[in-house]
Amino acid sequence: MSNETPYARLTPDLVLDAVTTCGLWPDGRLLALNSYENRVWQVGLEDGKPVVAKFYRPGRWSDAAILEEHAFARELADAEIPMIAALAFTGRTLLHHDGFRYALSPRHGGRAPSLESADQLEWLGRLIARIHSVGARSSFAHRGHVDRETLIAQPMRAVLASNLLPPSSTDRYRAAVERVDRAVAARYEAVGPVRNLRLHGDCHPGNVLWTDDGPHFVDLDDARTGPAVQDLWMLAHDERAMEALLEGYGSMRDFDHAELALIPALRAMRQVHYAGWIAARWHDPAFPAAFPFAAEPRWWEQHITDLHEQADELE
Repeated sequence: MSNETPYARLTPDLVLDAVTTCGLWPDGRLLALNSYENRVWQVGLEDGKPVVAKFYRPGRWSDAAILEEHAFARELADAEIPMIAALAFTGRTLLHHDGFRYALSPRHGGRAPSLESADQLEWLGRLIARIHSVGARSSFAHRGHVDRETLIAQPMRAVLASNLLPPSSTDRYRAAVERVDRAVAARYEAVGPVRNLRLHGDCHPGNVLWTDDGPHFVDLDDARTGPAVQDLWMLAHDERAMEALLEGYGSMRDFDHAELALIPALRAMRQVHYAGWIAARWHDPAFPAAFPFAAEPRWWEQHITDLHEQADELE
């Protein structure tokens, strides 16, 4: 399958055929859900609730890493944590059809959480603590880590290898990223050893759906190993919000408050990774359409400025 246009053959008919091969009967209703890394569809069924079909980007994760994602989700669900887990067909959760790897899961609706609500933040804190209690039981063998190689070095190489970064900005971009890298390394050294565990990995408001019965978590596609604070900082827009999250978290599990000093480092790494992710995926037609600003020199100028500001904060 071409890496240039990895989803060119993923037509609606192919999606429906893939669901049919699992013994389900689609009613023809398809709704594309927001996803750039993978392709995700809501598929209506004739005799039941819709399912969500997730088609994995070729080459991103190995089969073993995807199966670890599925096993972690099932482990969380079995612990009565509201996490959406993949459905199994003849004992298999990772399915194959016409060259694509995919998984089906139940469709659960919901709305974004209110990050202004202390009650909702405390609830999220309790659930994240429970996720981490399960995550600490064992380790990932095939998934990545929250580290400088993954979130700084690899994205920088992707940017430098792309045609997006203006040649006149190459040296300044490299210098900015290398400065961030040194500052992140120094911050980690200053904080000292922290406990790493299996994480959700991308715990932002878009991956939490709230209903009248409370929240549930979706999308373990970025599940990896790292410090507990990685699953908290993206939900906390200010100190008050973090206090509410930690109030809930601390009622279920101890939290090492020294990890809070890692937040600027994690934020800086995510910013470097974001630009590298766009550069690495630019050949996918969905990316120029969704992120047209990345083709403009002024965006890269601002990105370089932002990186220096992140380094200033860390230093």
